[in-house]
This record gives sequence, structure tokens and C-alpha cells, in this order.
Amino acid sequence: MFSGAHVILYSQDAEADRAFIRDVLGFAHVDAGHGWLIFRLPPAEVAVHPTDAEPRHELYLMCDDLDAVRDALARHGLSFSRPVSDQGWGRLTGVRMPSGAELPLYQPQHPVAHGL
Repeated sequence: MFSGAHVILYSQDAEADRAFIRDVLGFAHVDAGHGWLIFRLPPAEVAVHPTDAEPRHELYLMCDDLDAVRDALARHGLSFSRPVSDQGWGRLTGVRMPSGAELPLYQPQHPVAHGL
């Protein structure tokens, strides 16, 4: 029925964050016109969590080896928004994008759906 999902990140420095995703994370992309880059994401999955607060959406990049990813990103001089923590469902950290926004990263410790 669906051919994919489109995620939007709102940024206070969109050009710098696009360059970060292109050059540091190395995501393939297309130019939709006038330098407006749209990036191919790794395989994805979606989960619905209960909340009593206002509904919201989050984006986490998943990896198989969080320590190796942190080491690779640190070589680019990036800062991390939080130390690695074990949440039970996964190991979690976050990296700062050029705009200052946090991009959460995690290594799942639960069954994943994106390989189905």
C-alpha cells in the first residue's frame, strides 16, 4: 500500500544540518531543486508509545555497534548531547548537529522490525 515514509527535521540552520547529514553521516541523497536535499534513510520501523502529554514524534538513528559509531563521529570533532546509557530496550546517546539540535542514536536490545 505504501512505498515509503518521509521524515522532516525542522532546523534553525538547515543548510549546515543538510551538509552534516550528507558529509558526516554519508547519507545518499537527491537534489529536489535549488540545493534542497532529500536523504535516503536506512531501513526504518515505527513504534507507538502511550503518553499523557501532547502527542509528538521523534527520530532515532539505529546502529549495530553504538561505541563504533560514537568513535567514528568523534573523529569528526562532534560533541555528544548525553553519555551512553543502557535503557533496557537499548543503549542510547545523542549527537549534536551543527544547528545544535540533538540527533538521538541507539543500539537496540529488542527485536527489530526493519529487517522483516
